[in-house]
Amino acid sequence: MPALPDGAEAPRDGTLPETALRGLGERPFGVYVHVPFCATRCGYCDFNTYTPGELSTSPESWLDGLRAELDLAARVLGEPPRARTVFVGGGTPSLLGADGLAAVLDVVRSTVGLTDNAEVTTESNPESTSPEFFAGIRAAGYTRVSLGMQSAAPHVLRTLDRVHTPGRPVAAAKEARAEGFEHVNLDLIYGTPGETTDDLRASLDAVLDAGADHVSAYALIVEDGTALARKVRNGELPMPDDDVLAADYELIDATLAEAGLRWYEVSNWAASAEARCEHNLIYWRGGDWWGAGPGAHSHVGGVRWWNVKHPARYAALLAAGESPAAGRELLSVSDQHLERVMLELRLADGLALDVLDDAGRREARRSATEGLLDVDALAAGRAVLTDAGRLLADGVVRRLVG
Repeated sequence: MPALPDGAEAPRDGTLPETALRGLGERPFGVYVHVPFCATRCGYCDFNTYTPGELSTSPESWLDGLRAELDLAARVLGEPPRARTVFVGGGTPSLLGADGLAAVLDVVRSTVGLTDNAEVTTESNPESTSPEFFAGIRAAGYTRVSLGMQSAAPHVLRTLDRVHTPGRPVAAAKEARAEGFEHVNLDLIYGTPGETTDDLRASLDAVLDAGADHVSAYALIVEDGTALARKVRNGELPMPDDDVLAADYELIDATLAEAGLRWYEVSNWAASAEARCEHNLIYWRGGDWWGAGPGAHSHVGGVRWWNVKHPARYAALLAAGESPAAGRELLSVSDQHLERVMLELRLADGLALDVLDDAGRREARRSATEGLLDVDALAAGRAVLTDAGRLLADGVVRRLVG
């Protein structure tokens, strides 16, 4: 996905253009909550996170800010649609404990509200979970847990600076299921320098042993400014190899498919329609969401904005009655078209051909003859990536949008 621009200045009261509010409630609406706290920083991570020694603010002041921001959301949106999904990410939300996460969900309920049977997800580090933790968040109303596993190989975890023990994610997933969670996701990262095919097979075996009904698998990206990037730049580690990444992806897809988990987005597999992450589908299908917390990003009706990153600045702005937004962008018609093609094409049900112009449809037909788009789906009016097309998804998007 392209990097966000610097954007325009966001209004201090957080108001949105009338055009953005048209149709509000007709589109799916979710809430993302960013928890910026981590016990340690992983070498590959460039997310907006802070370790205890880097902050003078507390989780309590962050929660006060969250409440103030979601009160602001309710005012800005007028009569906001109740959230169909909530996703608490980070950072390490499980560091808040079950009581802290229950308080987060109470804030969402008391401000924008939740629909009946809302999907409510929290990310968790396996090391900061327990049966009591899972029982507590299940009782609070969470319906889904996403656990950071990354790998089952100890040397791969060391390269990534992950602190959890290799067997803990599997144990945590089983504990979550035992405490009533029907939907448990495990995250994998593949292509780490030093990871072998046998290492990846062992990780996939562990995922399947855990009984997770959803798996997310992402190729390692060396992000500028991270400890991993410095090691690559200094020659301590090699860059991930594109051919290895492609072979790894094919192994992941084949192994999960054989076990009954089918891809529904290029990097996500689910055991059933019910196991899919509805919150992420809001992103991929161009819905509306309010991102609350330091550095969180939001989108409503073609307007995208992002919050200041530092928790102290975030809390101070909200305490002063101001929006924490650092900048925003009004997406043009062409911007929205590009994003729709880019995101919907990544889904297993693909993109309607009538979204494309004449040149795009010609490119779709050419891509089908080259084995990148499914021929039968194209005849039925949809552009759907083939197995080969998934490996070249970004290139296919560039073709379709010219």
